[in-house]
Amino acid sequence: MEQATEIKKQSVFEGVTPYHWLVVIIASCGWLFDCMDQRIFALSREPAIQELLGGGAEESTIGNLLGLATGCMMIGWATGGIIFGIMSDRWGRVKTMVFTLLVYSGFTGLSGISHSVYDFMAYRFLVGLGVGGMFGSATALVAESVPGNFRSIALGSLQALSACGNIIGSLISTRIQPSQQDFLFGMSGWRIIFFVGILPALLVIPIVFVLKEPEVWKEAKRKSKEATDGSKHVGSIPDLFRDKRWRRNTIVGVCLGLSGMAGLWGIGFFSPELISTALEGSDQKVIDTVRGYGTALQDVGSLLGMITFTIIATYIGRRLAFLGSFILCLFVTIFVFNNLKTGMDAYWMLPMMGFAQLSVFAGYSIYFPELFPTRLRGTGVGFCYNVVRYLTAVFPSMLFGMKTLLISMDVAEPFRLAATIMSSIFILGMIALIWAPETKDQPLPED
Repeated sequence: MEQATEIKKQSVFEGVTPYHWLVVIIASCGWLFDCMDQRIFALSREPAIQELLGGGAEESTIGNLLGLATGCMMIGWATGGIIFGIMSDRWGRVKTMVFTLLVYSGFTGLSGISHSVYDFMAYRFLVGLGVGGMFGSATALVAESVPGNFRSIALGSLQALSACGNIIGSLISTRIQPSQQDFLFGMSGWRIIFFVGILPALLVIPIVFVLKEPEVWKEAKRKSKEATDGSKHVGSIPDLFRDKRWRRNTIVGVCLGLSGMAGLWGIGFFSPELISTALEGSDQKVIDTVRGYGTALQDVGSLLGMITFTIIATYIGRRLAFLGSFILCLFVTIFVFNNLKTGMDAYWMLPMMGFAQLSVFAGYSIYFPELFPTRLRGTGVGFCYNVVRYLTAVFPSMLFGMKTLLISMDVAEPFRLAATIMSSIFILGMIALIWAPETKDQPLPED
């Protein structure tokens, strides 16, 4: 507890060096471009599937494939997050960041040469492997590299800056409109925008030449090699469940992760489709413009929400910040999906939903690394943040499946009602907080 008292007495920026800032900036860029890829996909998946299916495809078929394509990416994300979370504990944080960056940028580019919905989904699965692996290694690197008093600000900033990646993706879509035919060299806009997703691979250069493995990770590796009783396994999923403390923290993390992840990927990231529903009958170019600017503003709200969460978590506490965020998620999501009717509505309602739904993701980057010891930190973060994606992967299909069911029941506004029903997932996060430990002003745990 002596170290915890020391953290409390220090100012937030005391002891922070230029190298610490470089760690935060470079790691944040790795996750920022990761999120840019996610937004490019969210805005391009519908025109991509429409073109790959050819003319005359039924709306229900397109909707089902939208959910399936999103599910494929999320399954890849979950798999990559778990595998590379373990590898970041075994190989190192920096090496894992390099590999995952090359994977997600390379396969994003390959998505632009898809010839059928099947290879498109395969590429999205492979993109997901890299996307999932980046978060665990980047957050573990930052958590272990910066002073304890600066940790929550650094990790919250990493997640907040990811909203800039979403904004960049949305703004790119206003210049390279995904649904535009023959945009360049005879290729549709969605193909060109995926080619743009190759550029983040250049970030490998500063990662390799500037970043260093944290000393605390090197020490954990050394202790693991010296332990003869097998009690200090590095990167072991079974070890997350052997000890009562780590088992409780893992279950809490999974429940918090599932609540926010399912709400975002199963509901919130279908805001482009909500806009299309609201503007049905309008010119497609108008719809694309509203979708591009509307989701960009949604990301501005996300940025503000994550900054707000970071401030509350730093000065008041992690648990209270999570509780307030989940309450906002529940009520704001229901409000937006039932009241967004015009393009102008999108410009002020989507920022509200972004503020609520993405605020909890700042909590994941701050809180998850604080739940596990160094030898299990990448594994634990990767497990909590990504195993829930296996469960979340069914939520997009559930949304459209529920919509189809409600259509068969002649329910008015079936898409909106389906989203409203699914918003109950945010209650799970509130319940999980009953068992969540408060980590404010505490040192990173060790065993």
